[in-house]
Amino acid sequence: MPTPEYVLALRAKIGHDLLWMPGVTAVIRRGDELLLVQRSDNGAWTPVTGIVDPGEEPAVCAVREAMEETGVEIRVDRLASTSVGDEILYPNGDRAVYLDLTFACTWLSGEAHVADDESTDVRWCPVTELPPMGPWMSERIEAALSDERGARFRT
Repeated sequence: MPTPEYVLALRAKIGHDLLWMPGVTAVIRRGDELLLVQRSDNGAWTPVTGIVDPGEEPAVCAVREAMEETGVEIRVDRLASTSVGDEILYPNGDRAVYLDLTFACTWLSGEAHVADDESTDVRWCPVTELPPMGPWMSERIEAALSDERGARFRT
């Protein structure tokens, strides 16, 4: 489901007002390939992303989102970066700003496939042949693919 029930309940109370939303990006690696999804809302290719449910650990969210969106089991290896995106204005007038926690992840098992209505395609792409992506998404992937031990922070 694209919008979590708790967000819909909040929207019923606050309308289109700005929401601060915690989210995750799971950069899933299998050898020299990354798992990417093609988003159904805008056609963009991205790693697996999702909204953290209330009380949910972010790394657990990354594992859940990978299974829900692509049907694969993953291991979260490390927090790669934290960042805040620009305000988003959705076509229906809703406004949101996302805190993103990007995790470097490893594929464990499962055949990747479109497993929900949030994407139209799923595929493994060679790290050296990724489709074009915006700068914020590219930064997340770069951080996850780095050999750094600590997380990157925007300052």
